[in-house]
Amino acid sequence: MDYTIAVIKGDGIGPEIIDATIPVLEKICKEYGHRIKYEYLLAGGAALDEHGEPLPKKTVKKCKECSAVLLGAVGDPKWDSQPGNLRPEAAILGLRDSLGLYANLRPAMVYDELEYASPLKHEIIEGGLNILIVRELTGGIYFGKRGTEVIGEASGIGKFIDHLRGEKTLPPGRFAYDVEQYSEFEIRRIANVAFEMAMKREMRVTSVDKANVLESSRLWRAVMEEVHVKYPQVKLDHMYVDNASQQLIKAPRQFDVIVTSNMFGDILSDEASQITGSIGMLPSASLGDGSFGLYEPIHGSAPKYAGMDLANPVATILSAAMLLRYSLGLGAEADAVEKAVKDYLAMGYRTQDIMSDGMIPAGTRECGRLIAEFIGH
Repeated sequence: MDYTIAVIKGDGIGPEIIDATIPVLEKICKEYGHRIKYEYLLAGGAALDEHGEPLPKKTVKKCKECSAVLLGAVGDPKWDSQPGNLRPEAAILGLRDSLGLYANLRPAMVYDELEYASPLKHEIIEGGLNILIVRELTGGIYFGKRGTEVIGEASGIGKFIDHLRGEKTLPPGRFAYDVEQYSEFEIRRIANVAFEMAMKREMRVTSVDKANVLESSRLWRAVMEEVHVKYPQVKLDHMYVDNASQQLIKAPRQFDVIVTSNMFGDILSDEASQITGSIGMLPSASLGDGSFGLYEPIHGSAPKYAGMDLANPVATILSAAMLLRYSLGLGAEADAVEKAVKDYLAMGYRTQDIMSDGMIPAGTRECGRLIAEFIGH
């Protein structure tokens, strides 16, 4: 079969981890008789330098013409002074919105070979850990109304601000707001994704919210219950986000699928990444309706390591495995990549982020090369 994938290397270590991943995909093509064409595109800081904007229209157009998008990472402190819409990170939000990607899947696994790297006690994670966080991606506070205003004696924004603050009168000065908002439609579709994923796993969903405080969370919880009726085989429970953040550390094995809002999912998935031992090991998939998706490691661009051949490309390689599975429908090929990663770890190879005594050092390029070699063996 022939496929076309949009590839956005991005900034910092992005180009290196992508360059370490492509040989893995090429080995899959060789072993299974496929052909992949790569459409290399710009987004993030690289696009800012080249085109003066983080997400050129050409990039979005080309992405829509491909089967999937493989992304490295974007961002660098050199663009920190840019306004929000001209920062590299705006490219990620723009891609998710433009491509209709509303469901972010973030698996958090502890490999047996990396149990030593987890900050949790052995008895807490003994027997393995496999959590899937389903994060709503295009709603909530990240996409709600926002702004910064100056409150004066004759300010026209005063009544609106008083409404937002519950009629609490504020003294003159600067006022900033970000509105958390969700529609029933947005909650219902992410709930369906979470329950469908649970049906293929251990049949358990934990919905995380802040329903004791937030009106949007109360609607979230109500809709989750309504969708649950269609999935009686799945056990559903609810948990406040502050408790969930504690339970991930105290008793992470109680979780199977966690479904939550955009901001809560952002925070909890990063926390989950740390209990697995390294943020460099965890992939993600951003999906919409149909098979199209965007795949990227959950870590950032780590500009201080750029060009040093130190970055761990495993998260990107596992993201490519998710691409094979969810967008191209190549389950056996995805399994082969995941097995190759396990074989690589079992042989004792480690990048600097997960290095320990007695292990064999491997740089970014070498890691990609070795995992590619393990495919088919």
